[in-house]
Amino acid sequence: MNGYEMILCIVNAGFSELVMDAAKEEGARGGTVIHARGTANKEAEQYFHIAIQPDKEIVMILVPAEIKDNVLHAIYKNAGLKSEGMGIAFSVAVDEVVGISAPAAPSAAEDAAPAEAQVEQGEKK
Repeated sequence: MNGYEMILCIVNAGFSELVMDAAKEEGARGGTVIHARGTANKEAEQYFHIAIQPDKEIVMILVPAEIKDNVLHAIYKNAGLKSEGMGIAFSVAVDEVVGISAPAAPSAAEDAAPAEAQVEQGEKK
């Protein structure tokens, strides 16, 4: 297990930003939006007592497994079925991940640079 999960959220067209804002508040770094078209039938609309908009956006977000639940709950709160976005979200396990890395911690040289700049500014006064 590599420690990542893929969250997929399907929302009405125009609501992907709402999904990403909620996910980023919980620590997600970014996502990918795919434009899609729903295929729900009239029986589904009658069962859920909602009108289903055919134009959709699928938001794919790769997150560390430890924040997955918080991200899913934030998405549901902001863009769930009872909102205008009428979204559903779910996660799937990810076997392998390549091409991403954790945010780099500042190096000792980067930490020292601001202090040196402050000293130089102080000497110029």
